[in-house]
Amino acid sequence: MSYKLKIRSFIVSSLLLAAGMNQHADAQSLSNAQALLEPSGTQYFQNQYLANPAMAGLEKGVHINGAYRRQWSGIEGAPVTKFFSTDASMGNRVGAGIHVFNDVAGLINRTRVALTYAYHLPLTNPDQQLHFGLSLAWNVQRIDYKNLNGDMNDPSVGAFNRRDNYFEAEYGMAYTDTKLTVQASIPNVRSLFTGDNKAVDGGGIFFTAASYRFAVDETISSIEPKVCYRGVRGYDNILDAGVNVSFLNDVANVMAVYHTSKSLTAGIGVNILKTVGIQAMYTTQTGGIKTYVDGTYEIGATINLFK
Repeated sequence: MSYKLKIRSFIVSSLLLAAGMNQHADAQSLSNAQALLEPSGTQYFQNQYLANPAMAGLEKGVHINGAYRRQWSGIEGAPVTKFFSTDASMGNRVGAGIHVFNDVAGLINRTRVALTYAYHLPLTNPDQQLHFGLSLAWNVQRIDYKNLNGDMNDPSVGAFNRRDNYFEAEYGMAYTDTKLTVQASIPNVRSLFTGDNKAVDGGGIFFTAASYRFAVDETISSIEPKVCYRGVRGYDNILDAGVNVSFLNDVANVMAVYHTSKSLTAGIGVNILKTVGIQAMYTTQTGGIKTYVDGTYEIGATINLFK
């Protein structure tokens, strides 16, 4: 099979995957967690491993990423979310990684730790590759008794905290060349196919994306538009459309992403000696009733070693 046919088959599979996940998503519902509607802003351009395990070890070296997000205003119970990941190219077409997610919204504290294995398969042209990734994730969800304003002996609270921690699987795939990236991932494989859904509404069901990088000149290094389509448990599916513009040989960048959940994320960043990157992002709502998504800021940092 030629590499063009492989690419075509991969793209068709990704679209069928998204359609299937869309139909299945309508049947799922649990408690609400609106803070999870918008993932880390760094996953769109700076740290794609957060959205897709196939991106682990995509580039040479070790990549350490961290991000912190919270709401500007001091609303009690407003979400505070932390992201951390490390991924590396292990040689022999293999990548590996670990990522940690922690979200505190109101009384609910969620933590997810995942270990990732990725395989990067060159096609006829070495710059054209198919990528496959699988993560095993450990999930913990608890209610914080210390901040509970109510009956500490409420049986529903005790029942929530007595639930077993559980394992989950993440699967992703992608096609990349020097300009084009097409990808798809399923962040909750076990619950999706068994129907044993232990998570909360607001979590991801599927993620698909396509981007194209235009090289320009030394002043404007590149312009990369990107479109994402993702399923969110308990809500309508969301389309994200944005662009990242890099300047001065990738020393600085600006980015913006519009979400059909009626919000907009914009950010700026700098890259110091091609080793340390810092991103600052802000998300605001553009319509509808104001929610926890409105008025949040996020700070992200990246360290690239052994490139």
